[in-house]
Amino acid sequence: MLKPKDILRKYWGYTKFKPQQEKIINETIKKNDVLALLPTSGGKSLCYQVPTLMQKGVCIVISPLISLMKDQINYLSSKGIKSIMITSGMYKKDIESKINHCIYGNVKFIYLSPEKLQNTLIRNSLSNINICLIAVDEAHCISEWGHDFRPAYRNIKDIRLILENVPIIALTATATDVVRKDILTNLAFKTNNIISSSFNKKNISYILKHTNDKKKELLKLVEENKSSTIIYAGTRGETKDIASFLIKNNFSADYYHAGIERDIRDIKQEKWYNEKTRIMVATSAFGLGINKENVKLIIHMYIPLSIEDYFQQSGRAGRNGENSYAYLLNNEKDIKKNYNLINSKYPQI
Repeated sequence: MLKPKDILRKYWGYTKFKPQQEKIINETIKKNDVLALLPTSGGKSLCYQVPTLMQKGVCIVISPLISLMKDQINYLSSKGIKSIMITSGMYKKDIESKINHCIYGNVKFIYLSPEKLQNTLIRNSLSNINICLIAVDEAHCISEWGHDFRPAYRNIKDIRLILENVPIIALTATATDVVRKDILTNLAFKTNNIISSSFNKKNISYILKHTNDKKKELLKLVEENKSSTIIYAGTRGETKDIASFLIKNNFSADYYHAGIERDIRDIKQEKWYNEKTRIMVATSAFGLGINKENVKLIIHMYIPLSIEDYFQQSGRAGRNGENSYAYLLNNEKDIKKNYNLINSKYPQI
């Protein structure tokens, strides 16, 4: 059997792993469950891709977004690695065809959503596929205490009744102690096997700007840093307001939040990916699956409620390793607002 570094060199051309990647890979090869906590751009995908390519069998990858699945499949295809995606828009015959490819073909990865995993046809077919690993991407979606909570994620553990001896690797770039425990419990981990890497990205400069005129400061920053940019706002209304303000000042900008229809959101995101829009103003809904290497500027117009959220969002910058900047604009009003939210209590009944 090829060693992890042999696979890394063969398919990716790298000679060494990023911090903790090899340790995580070795745990999965030993058939141990593992929760991998790696920063944004820390190479989470390699942690399930390398061990799968080292052995016979197929890896099931449970992912929250179709766009994220497409990116992974296109990337694997460019390496000559066969993978498939099963989505909600497929007819029964299409799903059966995909499953047959997994049983009789040389498919190495099956990508599907947690909701699709509950499909009866798929559930009944799992025991006929030689599955060697189950990967749960964006695993913080399991927890009600984590951002981007996705109820269907809590049903993933049912797969263990069918694939009893198949190890699970859960991956996320953000998880508090409470969320970590929730992930371990809800995926029925046999041991509390957590491997984490430093979230300190040395190529990102973190800058706190205390200002009473955020919009004036914002114009200065986007003028000085002419790169692909994400601006995080505190509310949906603010995203539209800030984007309109930037457009009036002759900057290429758009806005994004969960209240916008899915098709329109996809179009907005695609334009930003393809450099047709330079600046995206968004709520925290713009986060999962963002993989754009040339983002060099992240601006927070508000103070996130947790350091985990802040690190994940600011970590969208500098994925290509180049020097990047994360600005947090704040004033006394923001500090007071967050203090009141954190210390608020439910009213007595």
